Amino acid sequence: MLNDNLMMLRNIHGFSQEEIAEKIGISRQAYAKWESGATIPDVEKCSRLADVYGITIDGLIHTETLEGVGTIPPAPKGKNIWGSVTMNDRGQIVIPKGTRDRFGLTGGQRLIVLSDEHGIALVPAEAFETSMKKAMEYMSIAPE
Repeated sequence: MLNDNLMMLRNIHGFSQEEIAEKIGISRQAYAKWESGATIPDVEKCSRLADVYGITIDGLIHTETLEGVGTIPPAPKGKNIWGSVTMNDRGQIVIPKGTRDRFGLTGGQRLIVLSDEHGIALVPAEAFETSMKKAMEYMSIAPE
């Protein structure tokens, strides 16, 4: 798990083993042993690696897989990959239970659908409306 993530992250970011080793203050040989699975880093080194890659320590040491995709890289801090869903002919999807639990989503709750060029996001209407009210208040008192 850890060694797979180390190799994947290093390659995604375009670093050599030597560059990563230098960034966290160890030898290239010690780092190579982590990638091969011969040894594992201590918690302090895991923290340094997580900082270099902008992920959590948990993301560093756990491997995630998606159906139809396989092993995926750890998500950046504050980001999550909850799995995949299938949309039916009416455009309906089932939000994964872990997501509903994490965000306190319940049946009948209103959600705002947002998007950019990469995809869509669902935001509880109450949270969105509160944010918009704050933004409007700020705009009305902001100096011109």
